[in-house]
Amino acid sequence: MDVVFSELHALQNGAYELIGGQMQPPVEKPERAETVRAAVEAAGFGPLLAPDSFPDAAVTRVHTPEFVAFLRTAWDRWIDAHGPYDALPLNWPVRTMRQKIPEAIDGLLSYYSLDAGTPITAGTWQAARASADVALTAARLVQQGKRHAFALCRPPGHHAAADLYGGYCFLNNAAIAAQYLRDQGAARVAVLDVDYHHGNGTQAIFYDRPDVLFLSLHADPLQEYPFFLGYADETGEGAGEGFNVNYPMRWGTGWSTGYADALDDACRRIKAFGADVVVVSLGVDTYENDPISHFKLATPDYSRMGECIGRMGLPTLFVMEGGYAVAALGDNVVNTLTGYLNAAVAA
Repeated sequence: MDVVFSELHALQNGAYELIGGQMQPPVEKPERAETVRAAVEAAGFGPLLAPDSFPDAAVTRVHTPEFVAFLRTAWDRWIDAHGPYDALPLNWPVRTMRQKIPEAIDGLLSYYSLDAGTPITAGTWQAARASADVALTAARLVQQGKRHAFALCRPPGHHAAADLYGGYCFLNNAAIAAQYLRDQGAARVAVLDVDYHHGNGTQAIFYDRPDVLFLSLHADPLQEYPFFLGYADETGEGAGEGFNVNYPMRWGTGWSTGYADALDDACRRIKAFGADVVVVSLGVDTYENDPISHFKLATPDYSRMGECIGRMGLPTLFVMEGGYAVAALGDNVVNTLTGYLNAAVAA
């Protein structure tokens, strides 16, 4: 399986995030991607490819030009206003407040963000833009005939909406890849999100469309971030009605206590949809020892996950999302990809 990876991911290296009421070093850190890279190389995956540079037009098919311009210039505007330390928002345009775009950088951070856990640093834009190029390069491999590819993206992307960043995500790599595949001729694309957290950004981007089926297996938003999206009654709107499927699951869910059944149903729906290609938002923060999550999947369960995806027999692009138990991260990703390959060969 070809793997696409950029060294520029390391430029996103925040000093702190606000989580659990405390400022602490981010759990989304460069070691995550380096651990996965070492694991896939040791497992014999490859070749390891550097991404090509794609035009901004591939990004603005998903994100608004104004949002992209904000991300590109946010750091410089922040240091002009405050100095060279991580940029975090202070307040948000919530109930009773107006949705006007401010001029000041502090207001812009609040307008375009959904949390205070996603620092913008000196290297954020370069890292995020390279991560999108990783996803696009891998998508092109699949579009050109490869049956599968792995976009080892960092920063992750599935929480980023058309004009919103947060959840460690700036540009929505999976959505950008899905749109690219549509633009290159795939009539129907399925995005399967197996990250522990709901892919609120991907859902929002495709919510009114029938050509992209979005399915997300995640922790119940009554208990877990992002709290305000990811419920089972969110099924799409307008032409997209019926093309959004959420599987919210309670804390403590394990492979045999609900997760496997949800994944089986999602794969069945993808087949019924008639997808030409599947984009998998691969988060492995469903792991039982993940420091910020509450599911109970064990390392062998990721082989079963990969097998379920592989049995669909469809061209598949894996896009890296979350997973914060760094010591086990590589094994969990490798097991998923290996399980997929074993089943895909037999399919």
